[in-house]
Amino acid sequence: MGGKIAPSLMCADFLHLEETLSALDRASVDYLHIDIMDGAFVPNFTLGPDFVQAVRQATRIPLDFHLMVDHPERHLHLFPVREGDIVSVHQESTPHLQRTLQQIKSLGASASVALNPATSVLSIEDVLDDIDMILVMTVNPGFAGQKLVPATLQKISRLRKYLEERDCGHIEIEVDGNVSMENAKKMRQAGADIFVAGTSSVFKPGADLVALTQALREAVA
Repeated sequence: MGGKIAPSLMCADFLHLEETLSALDRASVDYLHIDIMDGAFVPNFTLGPDFVQAVRQATRIPLDFHLMVDHPERHLHLFPVREGDIVSVHQESTPHLQRTLQQIKSLGASASVALNPATSVLSIEDVLDDIDMILVMTVNPGFAGQKLVPATLQKISRLRKYLEERDCGHIEIEVDGNVSMENAKKMRQAGADIFVAGTSSVFKPGADLVALTQALREAVA
């Protein structure tokens, strides 16, 4: 089975969002990646509940929520999380990580822990039974268009090995940050399953969004 594609709507042209969603639907993307930032956990603000509600009404594509916020358990009720969606919270963002993951599962979504470039793989050891996915940040979170942190490629490989050794091979690995065509191939070889697509791959001004999405899908096949 090939890799899954999750275009990041933070990188979309908001003036033509309906057209973008239609093109992504034609491209049969697997998820729409939604970056939620609070200006505290990361130094940026993005994509609030009203935006997500509008997207939810415009498409049936499952949503991939990435909550880059302090105390995400306090904000989950603001978003239209449904069965089939993914919700990622950062390991450092809450003192009650296991409880928050269970809260996500109670909404019918897949629960995921996000790891910043400097966050150890070992930090998720005690919640392996509570997660369906791990989001590996391959740049420091907060802004699009950053360069890949090279050490994160080895981190993906270590994480895949770590999961296999613990009979947790069913847990998917998502990657987010400078997922270019070239980097995506390396990430796939390292063990990644889901690829957050942004300005370095599918959202290029004037380019054919459907064709670029297909090219990325072939790169991670």
